[in-house]
Amino acid sequence: MATEMTPDEFRAAGHVLVDWMADYLRDVGSYRVVPDVRPGDLRRRLPAEAPREGEPIERLVADFRALVLPGITHWGHPGFLAYFPANTSPPSILAEMLTAALGAQCMSWQTSPAATELEQVVMEWLRKLVGLPGGFTGVIQDTASTASLVALVSARERATAFAAAREGLAAAGRPLAAYASAERHSSIDKAVRLAGFGQEMLRLVPVDEAFALRPDALERLVAEDVARGVVPACIVATVGTTGSTAVDPLPAIGAIARRHGAWLHVDAAYAGSAAILPERRWILDGIAAADSLVFNPHKWLLTNFDCTAYFVRDVPLLLRAFGASPEYLRTTHDADVANFRDWSVQLGRRFRALKLWWVLRSYGVEGLEAHLRRHVALAADLAARVAADRRFVLAAPVHFGLVCLRLAPRPGEGAESADARTKALLERVNATGRLFLTHTALAGRYVIRVAIGGRLTGPEHVDLAWQLLQEGADG
Repeated sequence: MATEMTPDEFRAAGHVLVDWMADYLRDVGSYRVVPDVRPGDLRRRLPAEAPREGEPIERLVADFRALVLPGITHWGHPGFLAYFPANTSPPSILAEMLTAALGAQCMSWQTSPAATELEQVVMEWLRKLVGLPGGFTGVIQDTASTASLVALVSARERATAFAAAREGLAAAGRPLAAYASAERHSSIDKAVRLAGFGQEMLRLVPVDEAFALRPDALERLVAEDVARGVVPACIVATVGTTGSTAVDPLPAIGAIARRHGAWLHVDAAYAGSAAILPERRWILDGIAAADSLVFNPHKWLLTNFDCTAYFVRDVPLLLRAFGASPEYLRTTHDADVANFRDWSVQLGRRFRALKLWWVLRSYGVEGLEAHLRRHVALAADLAARVAADRRFVLAAPVHFGLVCLRLAPRPGEGAESADARTKALLERVNATGRLFLTHTALAGRYVIRVAIGGRLTGPEHVDLAWQLLQEGADG
């Protein structure tokens, strides 16, 4: 029967695992990116019941290697060019180890004073790094999906209060509408439902040829709603759409939001990190008109999942929407401190600020800028190669680290047939196990996405991707 691990036994096991982690970070490129497994492979190898007696750590480590590792998709692989990056880094991993060891519950200042104050300092650092005006206050959320839900709930609360103040209590029951690009992330749809708007009250705004929201179409949809007695409660602008990293025009959208009293939420989950670069700060031009902004350090800023930066202007309104202080949580310091349990949906909170703090300090601004610039340059180079090859079509403008491409129709070939060949090309590339790419649909066409953003991804990996794409183009 296994017993509680002693500190010395824990130390020995920890050394074994840290050695394994160091080797993994060094050798991750030698693995197949996506495992060659079928649904149910792992479940069939595991017992149906939990063990009655405890097992030694050595057996757990052995089963991790033999059973779990063969079924892992390696997001840190330099050939992982799928979805968006979800980076780790040595300082972030070490900070997570400390966080797990502390086991701190960071729901309020009193439950972990240092965690709360470190979060305040780190978020202020981050605010300045991306050039946000001083009116924004930051808090760490788990994901952009949660942060967008927080924004939608806040927008609902403000719109209801404004309507009642302007037109009397009867107006508080008027329907509320939210507006977002046709290229918005699916989390916006979910947030609209969970915030109580109802899916039918989400207005999808057409996009232009660069897949960015059209302000004229937004203005028309808002005006139509106002004429019907619907309250325009929230506009969601996207900086770096999931499909193509399109950038919605914030100045024009902000003017519409202010004119109609709508909350403006900016979803920059992937691309917001790029605002650290002075030459990319234009992506947040017009942010002064926004009420909230979200971006994910756990995507492109070397901070492992989960760690989302949410910035908001109206903190009192946020607290009115999410605050809950039963007697058993009240302390003598509440009036003087931030209790972050009241800034989001969940009560319990992890100590996420520690890993972000370590990343910012370990790499420094210059190191983070170099990390981002490398990927932007690699994407620009790949885009140039795609544009120069008549067999391919560059499917969208390239602003960051994402390149969208598809096969050009052959003479006399229909678009559907070219789509089928593009899909087959993607499957052939992924079947090699050396790379992993994903797809989307843009303007109704099947498109391959090459997302360059991994910590270990370099020119040789982008060269390999282009080589495999070229080799398969005539298949």
